[in-house]
Amino acid sequence: MPAENARAAGNLDDDDYPAYTMGRAADVLGTTPAFLRALGEAELITPLRSDGGHRRYSRRQLRVAARARELVDQGTPIEAACRIISLEDQLDAALRLNRDMRRRMGDHGADT
Repeated sequence: MPAENARAAGNLDDDDYPAYTMGRAADVLGTTPAFLRALGEAELITPLRSDGGHRRYSRRQLRVAARARELVDQGTPIEAACRIISLEDQLDAALRLNRDMRRRMGDHGADT
């Protein structure tokens, strides 16, 4: 039992651990379960499913959903909000890759 408790406590620090039920996630975000379902249908977030088939969300997914809600609250249609967030994520990944490549090139350039 102590090993299970330690494992469960470690999951609480994991941003990708699906700790939130749909109802709890909607409460945290101040939105409706239908909004979360719409984000899933748009493939912005894909909740994990419990053994009983219930949707479960991680903190990372809640942050993405909160960004979508922010855009929707500003008048952006949900489909456009999902596309904007997807493009923002792609840009962030490209910038990280570029920064990492520059850093590696700088390291190798010092040797020549």
